[in-house]
Amino acid sequence: MTGIRVSLVDLYVLRGTGASVECLLLRRAPGGRCPGSWETVHGHIEADERPAEAAVRELLEETGLTPTRLYNLSRVESFYQHRLDEVALVPVFVAFTVPDTEIRLSREHDLAEWLRPEAARIRFAWPRERRALDDVLALVGAGNAGPLEDVLRVC
Repeated sequence: MTGIRVSLVDLYVLRGTGASVECLLLRRAPGGRCPGSWETVHGHIEADERPAEAAVRELLEETGLTPTRLYNLSRVESFYQHRLDEVALVPVFVAFTVPDTEIRLSREHDLAEWLRPEAARIRFAWPRERRALDDVLALVGAGNAGPLEDVLRVC
């Protein structure tokens, strides 16, 4: 029987605001999943974690960054993992970081680039990432969630 589980997270990493906002993209390294593809931060939720905790951990593991602010995007993606016969529900988050912090990549990735949203949309390998980026910019592209801040801001 096919299972349904909240097992993964997506995290869009931003620096700057408004007209100067940039999105971090990571290129998958050779020898792993989807080599050469450009993605946002992704990861599995560990057994003892809440999704927001997994997003912060994955950000640190994959980039060495910590968020200055973390937002729940109020969006859940779904992804069918055929090898597990599971529909993964994927909560989506947005992290803002300090603009000039050095990125330390994990072995999963071999390159990181900060891109303007238009360039990020073109580069993303997954169509769901292009669609989610529109919500990212609409909800927090100004640097905060405006009147939704009290509901969407995690920390």
